Amino acid sequence: MCEPGAETFGDLVEILRRLRSPGGCPWDAEQTLDSLRRYIIEESYELVEAIEDGSPREICEECGDVLLQVIFVSAVASELGMFGIGDVTRAICAKLINRHPHVFGDVRVRDAGDVSRNWEAIKASERAGRNEDKSAMAGIPRGMPSLLRSLRMQERAAKKGFDWPQDDIDSVKAKVLEELDELRAEVERADLGACQEELGDVLFAAVNLARHLEIDPESALQSANKKFSKRFRNVEAQAAGRNIRIEDLSLDELEDMWQTAKRAAES
Repeated sequence: MCEPGAETFGDLVEILRRLRSPGGCPWDAEQTLDSLRRYIIEESYELVEAIEDGSPREICEECGDVLLQVIFVSAVASELGMFGIGDVTRAICAKLINRHPHVFGDVRVRDAGDVSRNWEAIKASERAGRNEDKSAMAGIPRGMPSLLRSLRMQERAAKKGFDWPQDDIDSVKAKVLEELDELRAEVERADLGACQEELGDVLFAAVNLARHLEIDPESALQSANKKFSKRFRNVEAQAAGRNIRIEDLSLDELEDMWQTAKRAAES
C-alpha cells in the first residue's frame, strides 16, 4: 500500500494551494496550463507502466501522481477564473449519472454492448445539445497515440455499421494484404510521399485486424517492443562477450546472434 500521510482529497487540494501561494514553491507557482501538458502525459504513461508491472505500491503511487495533475490543472484554472476542482467533480458526477441510465434510471440493457451503444448515443445527444460537432469521429483527441486513435475511430465507425461482419476475418486480412501490395508498388516507384501514405494505410488496416481479433494493438506492439529489447540486449551481451562491436559484425553474423537470442528467450 501507499505510505501514510495526507489522507483526504481536501488535504491534497490544500497542499497544492499552499505550494502555489506566496512563500510556497517557486517551481509550482510558475506552472501554467500549457506547461502542465507534458506532465499530464508523462504521469499517465507511468501509471500504465505501473499497472503492467503489477506492483500495488507503484500503482498506488502513480495514481496519486495522476490525481495531482487534475488538481494542479484545476488550481491554475481557478486562479484564472475559469473553474475549480469542485466544478470538475460536480461535472464528472453529473456525466456518470447521465450516461448510466441503466443504473440511475429505468433503461434496460442486456450486456456491455448495449451499455457502449447507449453511451455513444448519449454523448452524441450531449454534443448536439451544445451545438458541437455531431460526427461519430468527434471527441477523439488528436494527441492520442496513433494506434489507439485509429482503434477508437474504427470502433466509432463500426457502431454506425461501417465495418465488416465480426466473423469475416478473411476480408479484414485481405485488406491488410491489399494495403501491403499498394505499399510495395510505391516502394518500387521510390515515391517517398506515397510510401508514407500507403504505410499509414497498412498500419490502419493492421489495427483493424487487431480489433476484429479482439486484440489491443497498443498492448500487442508494446509486447513486440519488449521482446525486441530483450533479444537485442542479448545480442549486445554476445558481442561484448566476444569483445567486438556490433557495428563491426556482418549481417550474417548479426542474424546468427539474433537467432541465438531467440532460442535463449524460448528456453
